[in-house]
Amino acid sequence: MMVIDKFLAERETAGHPIRVGMIGAGYQARGIALQLVARRAPGLRLVAIANRHLEGARHAYAQAGAEDTVAVESPAALLQAIAEERYAVTEDATLVTDCPQIDVIMEITGSVDYAAGIVLRAIEHGKHVVMMDAELDGTVGPILKVYADRAGVCLTQSDGDQPGVIANLYRYVRSMGAEPVLAGNIKGLHDPYRNPDTQADFARRTFQRAPMVTSFADGTKISFEMAVVANAFGLSVSCRGMAGPTVPVGTHVQESPGWYSPEALETPGGIVEYVVQAEPGPGVFVIARQDHPVQREYLKYYKMGNGPYYVFYHPYHLCHFEAHHSIARVALFDDATMAPMGAPQVEVIATAKRALVPGEVLDGFGGFLSYGLAENADVVARDRLLPMGVAEDCRIKRAVPKDQVLTYDDVELPSGRLIERLRREQSGHFHMPYGGS
Repeated sequence: MMVIDKFLAERETAGHPIRVGMIGAGYQARGIALQLVARRAPGLRLVAIANRHLEGARHAYAQAGAEDTVAVESPAALLQAIAEERYAVTEDATLVTDCPQIDVIMEITGSVDYAAGIVLRAIEHGKHVVMMDAELDGTVGPILKVYADRAGVCLTQSDGDQPGVIANLYRYVRSMGAEPVLAGNIKGLHDPYRNPDTQADFARRTFQRAPMVTSFADGTKISFEMAVVANAFGLSVSCRGMAGPTVPVGTHVQESPGWYSPEALETPGGIVEYVVQAEPGPGVFVIARQDHPVQREYLKYYKMGNGPYYVFYHPYHLCHFEAHHSIARVALFDDATMAPMGAPQVEVIATAKRALVPGEVLDGFGGFLSYGLAENADVVARDRLLPMGVAEDCRIKRAVPKDQVLTYDDVELPSGRLIERLRREQSGHFHMPYGGS
């Protein structure tokens, strides 16, 4: 990782920085703007921000100390702003995805259908894409990766966010010759019945949207995060929703091999999991197996325990502080932090947060009506389970009890959505049944 700063410094000295366009101006996007602009990150320029509302884009730059923004409404105006080294803001994301002077698109919209169109358009125009959007990746990431490969560009999740930190740790452990058997995430809270009302105060105090922090609390976000990890490394879940044990406060993650059943740790290919209340939170961990007797003696000498399972962990994730590493990795080395390796391995399915009645319209991530659970993709396809990334705006056709997973038979899908087209295409490309109509 530390080679990045050297190569970015060379780009800065040569007067040839990596030009970045960002789509979205929410909480994490503002942090990335702060990191790239206020810190004046060498070798990188955040030349444009597109947001549905212009004021959000202006605010992101202003928080980073850049008051000299210019609103652009045409390709020519954006090119002129870049040439004059002025920060461009726009409500038209296609200006940013299409601009030949932009090298990397940072997608941080928190959406699915809208974001899918943005990512496809950026790929079509030869842009590397860094996503801080596990929901999109966990829904249609595999087919988007197919498009990226065909175009010769990189599609990746971001360094700093928990999936990216897990990916770096997983690759590190594997590079030492150990066999990862579990990739894990540490949560402070899990309550599937939290909703935007219960989380409103926390959202206000942390300057975030209530549905977003609700998705953290109700398990939807971690389900998507672990699904994208599974899809990147060929992992699975040992049970629907993952085991997700809650341990006594202060229990260290070094004890984690005892939290999961021997059968789970012996799952072919390995599994994804999480734990609640362990330390150090909000870190990540990997349990790996080492069977070589001499190597185990070395690990014992290095205070790693007796084996055969060893725990490697990273005690924090610093989302926006590290996101630029992924920008540099794709632009300099064509190296994705993490991306789907092929067909979906794990999906996130919609589950009733309360009893649902015919005529209700599902309200999406972090809402009042549903939460997400991780499930193996073959089960999702076989049982026609409704993916959480498809569920928003679906109309309930028949009564669904609380905590029951939804199927395509339970809902009426909205018409004309890109996400359905991509799901159908993804299923066909990977020779999997498609559950939708």
